[in-house]
Amino acid sequence: MADHPPAPDAKKADRVAAYVATLDIRGDAGIDPRYLGYFRCFNRGDYYEAHDVLEDLWLETTGADYGFYKGLIQVAGAFVHLRKQFEQPHHHHHGRRLVPASRLFRIATERLGPFAPHHHGVDVRALLALCARHLKHIEAGCFRENPWNPERLPQIQPDFPETPPRM
Repeated sequence: MADHPPAPDAKKADRVAAYVATLDIRGDAGIDPRYLGYFRCFNRGDYYEAHDVLEDLWLETTGADYGFYKGLIQVAGAFVHLRKQFEQPHHHHHGRRLVPASRLFRIATERLGPFAPHHHGVDVRALLALCARHLKHIEAGCFRENPWNPERLPQIQPDFPETPPRM
């Protein structure tokens, strides 16, 4: 089954463009600022924003990068669930977010695996290990223990010795 992006939402695209502009990211060496914005948002724990910023680029993408971006978006989505559950563990909805987080970690791992060891500056092996650690912790705790902690935010530090995605 081939992956095809849904039609972009023009209003959301405008909101994302305005948000990316607030990040003060210049497309260094021609790297798409939305790609750089994903990492900036992710590394400061703004997973929902990371998801939206990269989704905007993903919607324009075809070929192999389509799956790579989708996997990164799913990683951010898993962490959205973990953060919300951490912040409101007794909330009727947010308190049950560990199962969908684990599901997204699994899907992201399957999607990103073919891109290991590195792709577009990302140490995919390290990212897969990050996902595996969080998934293992969730499952070992019978979906009652959240490994996310705002004092130890997970980091994805891209390094661009290879060709990054261009604008």
